[in-house]
Amino acid sequence: MSRKPRRIALMLDLEWPYKRHTSVFAGTQQYAEEQGWESIVDEYAYDALPLRRTKSLPYDGIVARATKALVERAARIKVPIVNVWRSSPVQRDLPSVFPDYQTAGRLRAEHLLSRGLRNFATLGCRGDDAHDLETAEFRAVVEQSGFPCTMANVSLAYSKTLAQWRKTEQSIADWMDRWKLPIGVYVGGDTMGRIVVQKCRERGWRAPEDVAVIAGANEETLCEHPRPSLSSVEMGYERIGYEAAKLLHRMMDGKKPPSKPILLPPQGLVVRESTDFFAVEDKLVAAALEFISKNSHRRIGQDDVSRAVNAETRTLQLRFRKVLDRPIATEIRRVRIERAKRELTQSNRSLSEIARDVGFGEAARMYEVFRRELDVTPSQYRKQRRA
Repeated sequence: MSRKPRRIALMLDLEWPYKRHTSVFAGTQQYAEEQGWESIVDEYAYDALPLRRTKSLPYDGIVARATKALVERAARIKVPIVNVWRSSPVQRDLPSVFPDYQTAGRLRAEHLLSRGLRNFATLGCRGDDAHDLETAEFRAVVEQSGFPCTMANVSLAYSKTLAQWRKTEQSIADWMDRWKLPIGVYVGGDTMGRIVVQKCRERGWRAPEDVAVIAGANEETLCEHPRPSLSSVEMGYERIGYEAAKLLHRMMDGKKPPSKPILLPPQGLVVRESTDFFAVEDKLVAAALEFISKNSHRRIGQDDVSRAVNAETRTLQLRFRKVLDRPIATEIRRVRIERAKRELTQSNRSLSEIARDVGFGEAARMYEVFRRELDVTPSQYRKQRRA
């Protein structure tokens, strides 16, 4: 006799067409199809659950942006829940799967730092734990590098009413008044990122030359139009949904969930026009930095960089020390390290593959540089960032 397929409820606020809703749903569906589950979209799943456990329950498990009402009802009848909402008021009480927002914040900061920027700002939303984690990590990385970061927050309901929107506009204006250009800006949401670029244009500020903006979670429609397109981070929400369904499967089989949330690193940076430049006034150094960025994966040295920008090596070396306070070779090594760090954090590729593709050539050379520059091995760095 064949076993009835498991019935899984999905309570994911799908009326909001953001990736953190729809792509999580897509990930759950991939796993559900592999397992032959029956999936039911039910935004009021708690109302379908009986007050006490019976032989016939409507659902075997639930993947949700979990609410207090859902958790209280499901706990009574022992229906397992996996939470995928970082700001859930009950997320501390539930097995959860989230993007690693701190790693995302670090990626954003390191990217803007690599553009040569020395002034920074962040705009988040009050009450959004994900934005709080990213913003805190962004600020920590920037300040550890010795640079200031001007922070501001707006309400989650920033456009709910005209009065609230006017208040939000004033908050943004006050925040922008404190900027020192050129500046690198992290904005928590894609929509707000687009608004900040509009506000810059109204002030006559150019993006990215005056203001480099990295925003949101790569909602393509908002990020790609109108120009300038917005750089962002692809969080990999489909993987969140897939791993949440996988964890729910284990729980339905009676296995104990992990004591801490499962954190998945972002898939990577998506660099677009809003950060595609180098913030140095010296055009020769800017051209050299662009060449290094595009070619650091190759076996290049200071002479190759000098030839690429039609300059004497000694002349370019002096300009680098004057403008950046570091030699050409150090900049090449820095770019390679940053790319290696991203690969170690975001992929499962071998150290040999990463070393070859970012320009170190061999894993031993990458090991040597990491030990000297970061005081950790590449393997230790990967383990720390995924812990």
